[in-house]
Amino acid sequence: MTQDELKAAVADAAIKEIEPLLAKDTVLGIGTGSTANLFIDRLGALSDRFKGAVASSEASAERLKQQGIEVFELNSVGSVPVYIDGADEVNDHLHMIKGGGAALTREKIVAACAERFICIADGSKRVDRLGAFPLPVEVIPMARSYVARELVKLGADPVYRQGVVTDNGNQIIDCFDFMIADPVAMEARINAIVGVVTNGLFAARGADVLLLGTAEGVKRQTR
Repeated sequence: MTQDELKAAVADAAIKEIEPLLAKDTVLGIGTGSTANLFIDRLGALSDRFKGAVASSEASAERLKQQGIEVFELNSVGSVPVYIDGADEVNDHLHMIKGGGAALTREKIVAACAERFICIADGSKRVDRLGAFPLPVEVIPMARSYVARELVKLGADPVYRQGVVTDNGNQIIDCFDFMIADPVAMEARINAIVGVVTNGLFAARGADVLLLGTAEGVKRQTR
């Protein structure tokens, strides 16, 4: 199966996973990226069965609206029963690296408000150790150089993602050559650097369910 076919299979599996949770007052949390987009496209057929969604990016919000799904501000909703999103990497503990699409801060906020986090990914995203994918760090623009120097001290090779401005008006530094032994500790350590908004390690709040598309079918793993 191609990567696109694997992504489509996990999007289908995610629809089956969340169907029992749908009710007229349900507001779903929806992520960002190519796999999340396939899920959104399928979710449109169920739009009359739930209230709406909170989106982790402007791009996802627009795609949801195109499917006839009402988009709510998180401040008006509070908690969401389930958050569905992809990952750039995910390990056996369901810790993830996310943020390749520069939506990591809003993704992390919605994930924090979710009672359950369902990660949908194709098999290529499964790793033994996080870090082959460059770890994104969202930074306040005036702190970019300072934060980069601090990231070097942690062992990373930081590269400014030129031309990218996040939905929050900030910038992204990608950390290359940065294999991460303890994702929970490193997530906290990077977030403690002054000028960091957040980083793409989703370890303190990892996924609760992983739906992984493989050549043998979609595999389901729980934390």
